[in-house]
Amino acid sequence: MIHKTAIIDPSAKVPENIKIGAYCVIGSNVEIGEGNEIQSHVSITGNTKIGKNNKIYPFASLGNDPQDLKFSGEQTNLIIGDNNKIREYVTINPGTKGGGGLTKVGNNCLFMVSSHIAHDCNVGNNVILANNVPLGGHANIEDNVIIGGNSAVQQFTRVGRSAMIGGMCGVVRDIIPYGIAHGNRSVLQGLNLIGLRRKNISNKEIITLSNAYKEIFKNENLTENLNNLNQDYKKNELVLEVINFLEKDKKRPICTPFSK
Repeated sequence: MIHKTAIIDPSAKVPENIKIGAYCVIGSNVEIGEGNEIQSHVSITGNTKIGKNNKIYPFASLGNDPQDLKFSGEQTNLIIGDNNKIREYVTINPGTKGGGGLTKVGNNCLFMVSSHIAHDCNVGNNVILANNVPLGGHANIEDNVIIGGNSAVQQFTRVGRSAMIGGMCGVVRDIIPYGIAHGNRSVLQGLNLIGLRRKNISNKEIITLSNAYKEIFKNENLTENLNNLNQDYKKNELVLEVINFLEKDKKRPICTPFSK
């Protein structure tokens, strides 16, 4: 059902089995999949493609110009996957020419009230952004990440898979997969053990990851610690994922227990 007050450009690709509420505005280059529910006063514009079965709440703005002074109206894209809940006042911007031209959001995410996904971000699956969480441009948020309310992620920051960030935290360093970070500025506090158990990871694997974590972060010399790490740890897929994350090219320093 499409409300009679909704304004939908004739060039937009909108299926019949979709709900669009009152006073929504859908732009010409928008493509929306089946089964979506778009409540009232939602703006969707730009080169925006939305998958299936998403629920978008009032006053969300998707696909409008990036908040980047270098943006000069170039044609860039926003792709949003399936089964996401996008709550009130959420804003998601497309990419920029200098950042690759694409902002991408995965499936089964929850973006709470007033959260923001900036230009050129890559957000994985099953991600939760609590109320008032902004992601700066070019941030890379991997699968199953949870970011607590009023926290802010600086541009170019990476947050590894299944990491958890506490509320009111300034995330200015990369967070390792399965890590927990909180504080005024992000400090690594340990591993997300609850998250690991919820994923049915065996106790044996969790213990191996915990022991490797202690060796990797036993002091501030991460490079030396990684070089001296027992090779047996690398047989564990969780440990190997953390090592690969640490060794990957990065724009930001790594968040550690010693971060200030």
